[in-house]
Amino acid sequence: MKKPNIIILNPDEMRADTMGHLGNEAAYTPRLDTLALEEGVSFSNAFCQNTVCVPSRCSFLTGLYPHTRGHRTMRYLLHEEEKSLFSELKDAGYYVWLNGRGDLYAGQIEGLEKKHADEVYFYDKKKEITPVNPLTMAQNMPQKNEKKYPYSCFEGVVSKNGGPDLDHTLGAIELIKHPVEPDKPYCIFLGWMNPHPTYRVEEKYRKLIRDEKLAKRIPFHECTDKSLMVQKIHELSGNEVITEEEWNELRAVYLAQCSMVDEMVGMVCDALKEAGEYDNSAIFILSDHGDFAGDYDLTEKAQNSFEHCLTRVPLLIKPPKGEKVDSGVSDSLTELIDFYATVLDYAGIEPSETHFGRSLRPVIEQRSTKNRDYVYCEGGRNPGETHCDEWHSKGENGPSPSMEIWPKVTAQKDDDCHEKGTMMFDGRFKYVHRPSGRDELYDLQKDPGERHNIIRTADKELLYEMKSEMLNWYQRTCDIVPRHFDERNSPEQTWTFIRGLCPKGKEEEVRNYLKTGGVEWPDALAYCVKLWQEI
Repeated sequence: MKKPNIIILNPDEMRADTMGHLGNEAAYTPRLDTLALEEGVSFSNAFCQNTVCVPSRCSFLTGLYPHTRGHRTMRYLLHEEEKSLFSELKDAGYYVWLNGRGDLYAGQIEGLEKKHADEVYFYDKKKEITPVNPLTMAQNMPQKNEKKYPYSCFEGVVSKNGGPDLDHTLGAIELIKHPVEPDKPYCIFLGWMNPHPTYRVEEKYRKLIRDEKLAKRIPFHECTDKSLMVQKIHELSGNEVITEEEWNELRAVYLAQCSMVDEMVGMVCDALKEAGEYDNSAIFILSDHGDFAGDYDLTEKAQNSFEHCLTRVPLLIKPPKGEKVDSGVSDSLTELIDFYATVLDYAGIEPSETHFGRSLRPVIEQRSTKNRDYVYCEGGRNPGETHCDEWHSKGENGPSPSMEIWPKVTAQKDDDCHEKGTMMFDGRFKYVHRPSGRDELYDLQKDPGERHNIIRTADKELLYEMKSEMLNWYQRTCDIVPRHFDERNSPEQTWTFIRGLCPKGKEEEVRNYLKTGGVEWPDALAYCVKLWQEI
């Protein structure tokens, strides 16, 4: 029987609370809602393992935490010796199609994409394009000093959304309609840019949002003792002067971008149905991380801040037809690395390397099943690790102040602001540990907006328990050992140990035996004894 197709739809920077079925009355996400409530399971407590793109993708596409192999920065990606979900699927006989989103394997290593994919789609090669003069484009774009709020990342309603998302979606649909290798199951990975800032969207999506139903925003002035990173970005961005009406428009545009994502999900599902492949497809929808989208007077994201708006993300799974599914919403605590294990489970693939994900099949079959006691997220760097911040990756002088990300990236220059942080959440309490002791604790039951850091008045027993569990977690996940065995000696070294025991005239035979691999000197000795016995 043909293995199920694996369809992975990955919007960038989408919060979990942007979908109607998870309680957002202002949102318009009918395809996602139907998929979750009627055909699959939506995990309302799914958390990313890092709050920026590259570390998150390197994590959920390997089943490893960012710290396990050091993939905790925007500029350290997978190298030749590392496997991914895609390489596992490819090695198991899948035709793997990726769009050209990147953010997984090191771009400077020529040909590395061939290890992970059969095809990487960048653009429609048949489509005629009309060249545009970039100087003309620059003249028509508003300059930083012309924008009312230069660091809001807001543009609003535009005549054409731009970006590659629709083109890439059509490329995936073309593969669904005309598979390159029809006898093989396929894996499609669509990494969309939306709803990543800049916050801009076409009117047809904007008008879908119910502005009067927008949830209350979390203003910075209502908060106490937030992280130094949040405080610093707030200071540098100057966004506190934005009015509530203007914030609401930004938030509505962000939700409208999520409506565009919803439409593209529908396009892919419809194409699968038309091709007769929907029933034999496992569909996974997840985001790499969330977005402030106005909360705490901030936009975009930060690399070592762990509010729910950044860490809690969509994770929807529709299994192939015939697999047991308890459709609806599950509140079971889930990490994105569990997605990795779940894909391999439905594909019937035994992973070739150790990973830390847990298959969500038991939860999909019974939504009340408990998956984890805690979920984790991490970010930041040690003092002096300037190669780990984004500011220094922009060149000797850092980013231009005209860049919208300037406040966030500039804050990373500060060792204290960009200090390593590790978050753990048990479903009620969220604890953030930092080496300096500038820790955070939030009671999400009493303070769902994470306005008040209660670390100074925290229950000591609770803190001890969470710190102990975090230490245990680090010990369990601090590294992985490859499953293959290395040779302790080269064939030449082993030969030096036993050459005096080799029968005359048998030197070449013994040396060839040593080259077969896995031969240690006791094996070589036994081989020589055997040769002597045959004389």
